[in-house]
Amino acid sequence: MANPVVVGVDGSPSSLDAVEVAAHEAGLRGVGLRLVHAFGWPSMHVPPGGAPWNPAVAGLRELVDGTLIKAEQRARRAVPQVETTREVTVGEPLMVLEIESRTASLVVVGSRGLGAFGSLLLGSTAVHLAAHGRCPVLVVRGRPDPSGPVLLAVDGAPAGEGAVEFAFAEASLRGVDLVALHVWNTWSERAYEGTGDPLNVVVDIERLRDEEQRSLDESLAPWQERHPRIAVERRLVRSRVRPALIEASRDAQLVVAGARGRGGFTGLLLGSVSQALLHHAHCPVAVIRGTERT
Repeated sequence: MANPVVVGVDGSPSSLDAVEVAAHEAGLRGVGLRLVHAFGWPSMHVPPGGAPWNPAVAGLRELVDGTLIKAEQRARRAVPQVETTREVTVGEPLMVLEIESRTASLVVVGSRGLGAFGSLLLGSTAVHLAAHGRCPVLVVRGRPDPSGPVLLAVDGAPAGEGAVEFAFAEASLRGVDLVALHVWNTWSERAYEGTGDPLNVVVDIERLRDEEQRSLDESLAPWQERHPRIAVERRLVRSRVRPALIEASRDAQLVVAGARGRGGFTGLLLGSVSQALLHHAHCPVAVIRGTERT
C-alpha cells in the first residue's frame, strides 16, 4: 500500500488549513490521509504505581475526538474520495512527526498551532522536522495563488536534486508551470550593481553569470527530459537570496527548496534563508531533505 500523507492536527485554524492542503496532496497522489494528534507528557506529578498518563484517563478523549472529527470533516469536504484515518498518541510532537515521516510520502504542518503543536513554526519543531524528517515536509502558510506556478529554489548542489525532482512532480500533479529560480551573488548577501561595483574590477561578471546559468541548466536538464510536458521558466537573478525568494513567492502556489545547499543556500533550514522562507514566504513551503555526496 502506498505511503500516506500525514498531517499534524491540534484543532487550531492553521492546522485545519493544513488538513485541507494535505487532503488535496493525498488526492493528487492517490494515497490515504493520516490525521495525527500528539500529546506532550504533562508536567504534573504522577503517584508511584499510577497508570501512565493518556488522553482517556485524563478525561480529554472527548476533546481529542472532537478535534479529529472536525479535521476529518474538513478533509472530506475538500477531497471526498480520500481515505482518512486518525492517530492519537502520547509523546513529544517533534518525535511523533519524525517517526511518522518514516512511513509517509509527505508530512504537512501548519504555520501556527495550539497545545502540543504550539509554536510549530516559530519554535524549533518545523525547522528540525524539515532538516531531519525522512520525507518531504510541507509547511502551510501565506495566501498562495491557486493559478500560480510551482517555484523551485535551485542552488546547483547534488544534495538539491531531491528538491528538483519533487518540484517537477508537484508541477505535473497540479498541472501548472514550473519556475526554476537560481539566485546568485558573490561572497556575501550584498548585491552589487552598477559600474562602480568593486567586484567588476577584479572578476569577470559575465563569465560568472555564464557559469551560474550553466549550473541552473545542468540541474534541470535530466528532470525536464523526464517531464517534457511541463513548461519551465528559468530565472537567473543576481541579488540577495532571501528577498528574491520571498518576492518570487508572491505569485506562486508552492515554494520548493532543499534542506542542504551551497552558496547562498548553505545550511538551508538551519540558517537565515530557511527562517526567511518559513516566516515570510507568501505561499506554502515544501522542504526536501538532501543527502550530501562524498
